Amino acid sequence: MFVPFALPGEVAEIEIIESKERFARGRVVNLLEASSERITAPCPYFTICGGCHYQHLDYAQQLSLKNKLVKDQLLRIGKLKDLPEITITASPLPFGYRNQVQFHPTNLESGEGFPSLGFKQANSDEVLPIQKCLLVPDELNQLLTQIELEPYSDLSRIAMRIDSDGELMLVFTGESNDPPDLSIELPVSSAYVGPDGQSLNLAGNDALVYTILGKEFLVSPESFFQVNLPVAEEMLRHVLSLIENQHDLNILELYSGVGLFTRFLAPYASQLTAIESSPSACFDFVTNLDEFDNVSLYEGAVEEILPGLIKQLETVDLVVLDPPRAGLNTWARQALIDLDPEQIIYISCDPSTLARDLKHFSGAGYSLQNLHAFDMFPQTAHVETVVLMSRVDK
Repeated sequence: MFVPFALPGEVAEIEIIESKERFARGRVVNLLEASSERITAPCPYFTICGGCHYQHLDYAQQLSLKNKLVKDQLLRIGKLKDLPEITITASPLPFGYRNQVQFHPTNLESGEGFPSLGFKQANSDEVLPIQKCLLVPDELNQLLTQIELEPYSDLSRIAMRIDSDGELMLVFTGESNDPPDLSIELPVSSAYVGPDGQSLNLAGNDALVYTILGKEFLVSPESFFQVNLPVAEEMLRHVLSLIENQHDLNILELYSGVGLFTRFLAPYASQLTAIESSPSACFDFVTNLDEFDNVSLYEGAVEEILPGLIKQLETVDLVVLDPPRAGLNTWARQALIDLDPEQIIYISCDPSTLARDLKHFSGAGYSLQNLHAFDMFPQTAHVETVVLMSRVDK
């Protein structure tokens, strides 16, 4: 039984809203006995907005709950035994940590007035107008109050981003390849992204610059980058600590993005081969990795490119992968098993799909050596996990 916003140990009246063969979902109708760990959520939109899940729980207890979540998924779904101790790294900022936020305009069925910006409600496409989000810094909240939308703008969402230098960018996404007539009178950079995924610069800079461990990364408007920079730095340090005594490695990186991990892995490699499907991320990757001549990049889906690379790559010492929330699909996972690397570092943003994939790797002769969680997304149920696996059976 999954019951959002109910805490372990609480007693409540529950209404079942979904029933399946293996699980059910419910909602709290009446809280009879509250947990001593329950606190008052600071956000007035909590439980209505679909963004946060744990604002009613003390931050230290959030970390404990996420630690247990990772362990439970690996044991229950992954069927893994003898797990190494799970360490979790906290976020220095429990609030105000996100350098990017995405809003949707409200629908105006009456045709009167002006649309507002907000978040989609939990399990709904209905947009909840908001005036402030506690997960983003003040600069983005101030920008939110200054945006006025015209009716019938054909915009489906608006992203706000802030880089390491405090530069702001608005990224408009619409249903037409041609941008709508936008009047932007704010001192920010802006871009428009149509359904073809191509961005058009409207004003200011055409990219943001993020600094991680002293290195600058160029990031285009439509390219993904880590939203919590302090935690991303800690995660990167941890990944490098796993290979600190190794050199001249033949490394394969899957889902490389704009080259965040690549740039720090390259000095450990005699050859590093990366695969990324996003055209904009590939464009940024080439710029960010320009100083290295031992790095090659393939643009395309991992499951399409990796099988053909197996013979070409020959021996691979280390695979580093950071897939989307869905994890590896069947073809990509099998191709990776066929590649038979010595070590795999798996960076996951979903413990359930991580557990599913680790079950297959375990069956293929890999042993779990190191397990570390990172609270990239405080106040939410999401957690980042880094796993080191080594091949033990041939």
